[in-house]
Amino acid sequence: MKRIYSVLVENKAGVLCKVAGLFWRRCFNIDSLVVGTTDKPDVSNMIIVSSGDGKTLEQIEKQLNKKLDVIKVKTFDEQEAVSRELMLIKLKYNRDNRRDIIENCEICGASIVDMSRNLMTVQMCDTPERVQIFLDSMRSVSIVEITRTGTLALSKCINGQ
Repeated sequence: MKRIYSVLVENKAGVLCKVAGLFWRRCFNIDSLVVGTTDKPDVSNMIIVSSGDGKTLEQIEKQLNKKLDVIKVKTFDEQEAVSRELMLIKLKYNRDNRRDIIENCEICGASIVDMSRNLMTVQMCDTPERVQIFLDSMRSVSIVEITRTGTLALSKCINGQ
């Protein structure tokens, strides 16, 4: 089972280390971690995706709430969230596979953002599952380099919230 934690924290040095240390000390798994500032420069938002049984996921929330630098913790399941991931992938192409790559990009909503004589960089922003599907479809092409963000998520809009 997976759970998404949206953790508002004080934007200061060492906070990320403290939160990561909590997971490390208790042997909790982090599937994805993204940190960025909010509209308030002194507050950052950590989006942490973690997996485990119900008891473990509940314990993670309790431990996060105990941290002094943590302002607020919101949790939600994957079904309750709008989530996105960004992937940049550099591919080696030739005359034989160029059209297939372009067609896969069009089908999956990816876009070519840089191109040279035999390399192209493709970007895709979608759900983590669809990003993985696109990546799997590119396995037959020569992949030079891949970089992916972690999952970004917000709870779905329900009843004006």
